[in-house]
Amino acid sequence: MKIKILNNTRNELLKRNEISFILHHDGAPTPSRMEVREELARVLKVDVDRIYIRKMKSVTGASMTIGEAHLHDSPENARIIEPKHIILRFSPQIEGKGKE
Repeated sequence: MKIKILNNTRNELLKRNEISFILHHDGAPTPSRMEVREELARVLKVDVDRIYIRKMKSVTGASMTIGEAHLHDSPENARIIEPKHIILRFSPQIEGKGKE
């Protein structure tokens, strides 16, 4: 899996970087959002808790995915700004949730 950063724009108002990327995954299925998040954190040399993948779209007939991510200045800032459904995608699942 190789990631190429296409655009990295700073949004000072929301204290984050908005990143567009292309992910090449030759001979493999589309990676999960968690795998992409970890790879982006490794490439950008930042903590995983600061990155949230907003969008991923696989290109039909090619082994690549185009995506967007937000890199926040702090995990606390991310929890305030990002929508709850995005935060829940990257939260560990609790066993037995909803069973009472």
